[in-house]
This record gives sequence, structure tokens and C-alpha cells, in this order.
Amino acid sequence: MSIPPVASARDSRRLKRGAFAGVLLRELRGYLITPVAWLFTVIFLLLAGALTFYLGGLFERGQADLQPFFQFHPWLYLVLVPALAMRLWAEERRSGTLELLMTLPIRPWEAVLAKFLAAWICVGVALALTFPMWLTIDYLGNPDNGAILAGYLGSLLLAGAFLAIGECVSAMTRSQVIAFILTAAICFLLLMAGYPLVQQPVQALGWPVFADALAELSLYAHFNAISRGVLDLRDLAYFLLTIAFWLTACVVVLDTKRGA
Repeated sequence: MSIPPVASARDSRRLKRGAFAGVLLRELRGYLITPVAWLFTVIFLLLAGALTFYLGGLFERGQADLQPFFQFHPWLYLVLVPALAMRLWAEERRSGTLELLMTLPIRPWEAVLAKFLAAWICVGVALALTFPMWLTIDYLGNPDNGAILAGYLGSLLLAGAFLAIGECVSAMTRSQVIAFILTAAICFLLLMAGYPLVQQPVQALGWPVFADALAELSLYAHFNAISRGVLDLRDLAYFLLTIAFWLTACVVVLDTKRGA
């Protein structure tokens, strides 16, 4: 007896949803049973606290806000997030499990998204564990909690952009070390795109239009605006489009590798 087409399509969708959830849970479990996520969380919390209190002078400023806390996030993520993302696909290729993963009833973009979400959740958990700092500021003063919440949102979006870049680069190579270095380099250039370090060489080449366009790609400028409590749709759209672009590029890379 033949299976009704409607039932077959429904079963197929259910199987794909199960495969997506399976990859997501597999990645989350991998973070929990290996030191990667734990080290990321501990190092992030320790460095964020030390930099905020000692270099940022959180209490000495006499202002009830978390600006000294958020101003160090781009530089912490520049080192920590590539270390988290470098294994996403490089490890699959090195261990030979990439082909096995691709045989699951899941499309490449779903596998890419599942891995990205698992890593983003880990970063989000580490970020959420800094809430005692927010409670302390709220207890000692009368901060603008909306601006602080915007800062957390900006930090999470910045980490997401770094992770998307890292996942794409990780899909290009078997070497986690190369993935780490390339991701950190790309993220650094995008952070500084609107600042003299990058702008001056471009201006020297006589490309002012290109320099202006490059300045609009500055991750730091968009993050800085959000972290100060200014929720502009253009900044939010920039981060979401950046994440979407690099995840799409990752899918293309995987399709190319599989086709080869």
C-alpha cells in the first residue's frame, strides 16, 4: 500500500526537524563535556570583571552605568570567540565526521544554523552570568536599565557576528589554528574599519569613496552606538545582515567542499 503524499511530506518535515534538533543538542553536549565552553565562560568572566574594575574604574567614575564593562567586550571577543568558533567545522573535517553529518536528513544551511546557535547560546550563557554586576550597579545607584539592556543586546549581536565569521572560516580549513588566526584577523579589520588604522592606508591610495563605504562596516562603531543605549534599526539590521551574510557564505563553502 502506498503512503499518502501528505503524510509522507509531514513525516519528512518531522524527520528534518529531528535532525536539526539532534545537531543542535549534539553541539551543546559537546560544549558541556569538553573544557571549551567552561574555559570560555571562566576566562570571560574573570577578564571582564578585572578589566571593568581595574582598567575601567567602574566605581571611581562616580556614574551608575556599565559603560566600562561593555567597552572591553569587543577586545575580549576578539580572542575568545575565534577560539570557540575555530572547531565548529575544522574539527569535523579533521576527524572525518563531516561526510557523516552531511548524510543526515538535514540541509547544509540547517547544519550551519544549528552549530551557530549552539555556540551563540554558550556565549549568551557566559554573558548572562555577569548579571551580578548589573545588580550591583542597580543597588548602588539609579542607572538607566534600558541602556544597560541595550548594551547586553549589542554585546550578544557582536558575539554573533564574530561567531558567524568564525564558522565560515572554520569551514574553509582543517586546521583550527589557521581558523583562529584568520577569524581574529578578519574580526579585527572589521572592528577597526572606521578608524585611522584602516582608514589612513585606504585614503593614501586615493580611494575616498571606498574608505567611506568601509567605515560603514565598522563593527565597533555599530556596537558602540547600541551599547550607549541608542537602539537604531540600522545598527540592528547591520548585525543581523552581517550574521546572515557569513552564515550564507559558510553554506556556500560547505557545498563547494562537498561538490569537490
